[in-house]
Amino acid sequence: MTSTDAPSTVKRILMPDCVRPVVENSAYAAFSRRVIAAAGRRVAAGDVEALPELVALAAAVDEAIGQAVAGLRGVGYSWTEIAARLGVTRQAAHQRWAIGPSDPSGPTGVAR
Repeated sequence: MTSTDAPSTVKRILMPDCVRPVVENSAYAAFSRRVIAAAGRRVAAGDVEALPELVALAAAVDEAIGQAVAGLRGVGYSWTEIAARLGVTRQAAHQRWAIGPSDPSGPTGVAR
């Protein structure tokens, strides 16, 4: 094991500005999309009992997007940069995900 392969002994909490390594990747996202699509097909094939779980999954995805956007805003990304990645206008992104007075770009209350 070389010195570059050794695990870090630095406590992350002491270095909050450090960029964390990316764990998830595009293959992971593609797998997640396949799982969600399979759940939709299962309900469409007649499994009405699974419909509430599919709706709960959609709510969890919406919550995760809200957390992701809040995190990006927290580390300095602008609404324009976020909106460009999502294919929406800056105003649309702000209206949907601005979380309140702590967000310097506007007080919309809660994420929708």
